[in-house]
This record gives sequence, C-alpha cells and structure tokens, in this order.
Amino acid sequence: MKKWIVAGVAVVTLSGCAQLTDYNSAVTTPPPSALVGNWQTFGPQKGLVSPQAQASLIVTASGETLDCRQWQRVIAKPGKVTLLDGDWVNVNNQSRVMPLVLEGSTLRYDKLQLQKVSQPTAECSDALATLQTAPVAVKKPAVSGEEPKKKHHSGMIYTQKK
Repeated sequence: MKKWIVAGVAVVTLSGCAQLTDYNSAVTTPPPSALVGNWQTFGPQKGLVSPQAQASLIVTASGETLDCRQWQRVIAKPGKVTLLDGDWVNVNNQSRVMPLVLEGSTLRYDKLQLQKVSQPTAECSDALATLQTAPVAVKKPAVSGEEPKKKHHSGMIYTQKK
C-alpha cells in the first residue's frame, strides 16, 4: 500500500503539476489581445445554476478580470490572468484556478462557453465600478506584546428575525 502512495506522489511531482497556494502568489500577466474584452454566455448552460442565469467575464489588457454571474442577484469575483505551465488561466480572489481556452470565437471557461460582446451587462458594469471605487483593506502589522483582538460572531446577526 505504501508503495502505491509513494508512486502516486512521485508521478504527481514529476508531471509538472503546479499549484497556486493563494491569490496573492499569482502574478498578473497581460493576456494575448484575443482574450482581452467582454465575454458573455448566451442561452442555457450546464455551468450555470439556472437556464435564466447569465455569466460574463471581463478581461483587461493588464490582466485583471471580473467574473460576473447574474440570476436572482449579481455575484462578481475579481481575479487575474496568469500563465501557468504554458496555459492561460484566471485565478479569482478565492484562489480558484480556471483555464481560459479560446477556440475560434468561443472562450471556454469554468464549464461555460462565452462569446465576445462590445460591452458588459449593466449589472456587471455596476459591479466593476463598485470594485474599482471600493477602498482597499490594509492589514496593520501587529505590535509586539499586543494581543490580537478577538472576532465576535456579529456576522451572524443578519439571520435574526425582527
């Protein structure tokens, strides 16, 4: 049994599988011009929660991305394009790595097929504007001898009924 485990680890190590440990370790890389632009799904797709749901991916020339999904609400996740083992991938702020595969005029991304459009949906434009104007949270370095403040469960209050 141990031989199979050791053999499996050796195969994975030698196969060149690279993993990104966190979002900050991914290097933002300017993508090829063919990937830059606004991409959108059309019609029902398996990668979406509902046939009425819609997905957009905004890719800037500098390599910043916004994965925007809308159905009953808008979920927008910022990310960045990087080159990983020779393949273009999008790494979102939750450290999820998804390949960007361009086949003709169709972009395959996260179980979706997207087509290039001239501009994003109004909801995704609003989400992009909100992300660009939001202040960036900066962690303060801990002062030696100072105990970190404990977090309270105040985030759970929203579930209480009035």
